[in-house]
Amino acid sequence: MKLYDLIISRRTIREFQNKPISRKMLKQFVNAGRLAPQAANRQPLEFVVIDDPNICGEIFPLVKLAGYLEWKPAAEKQPAAYIAIVANKELQKPTWIPYDVALASGNICLAAWEEGIGSCMIGAFNKGKIDELLKLPEGHNLTLLVALGYPDQTSVAEEMETDSVKYWRDENGNFHVPKRSLDKVTHYNKF
Repeated sequence: MKLYDLIISRRTIREFQNKPISRKMLKQFVNAGRLAPQAANRQPLEFVVIDDPNICGEIFPLVKLAGYLEWKPAAEKQPAAYIAIVANKELQKPTWIPYDVALASGNICLAAWEEGIGSCMIGAFNKGKIDELLKLPEGHNLTLLVALGYPDQTSVAEEMETDSVKYWRDENGNFHVPKRSLDKVTHYNKF
């Protein structure tokens, strides 16, 4: 698949098949994140790969996968793995860490999608409990979790018909994600 097609086809996946992801692939995804551009090349990010089903099971109740919905996937449809993106605060100015994390997580999600692995970037989680579970050292900040697994639902992007950005699920459990049209967000030479 060409890169552009990969980018426009990748959607957030929130329900996964009960099927493990190989360590080789997970390492490949981390490498894609590691090689993302980072401000001043300070490289503050480290990655914790969580693929132990017991630890994944402990993390699952501590995350929210669908902020707009009062819904959570069934336990048997939880992610097969997570990649925790951790920032060493001593290596980077706080202003730049969100950009570093965004670029790394985008690379991780695209590398995963190329292999048929769905992803969900999670910012809503119980930070204290997950920090403790992962035994993060002092000065290291858990910034984002990337949930990973083979998709067990479909997510489609649709042109916005109203001003609402809230995604929704249909009767088959598929997600519908409204997006502003290309014409509405594109300006040439001046706003």
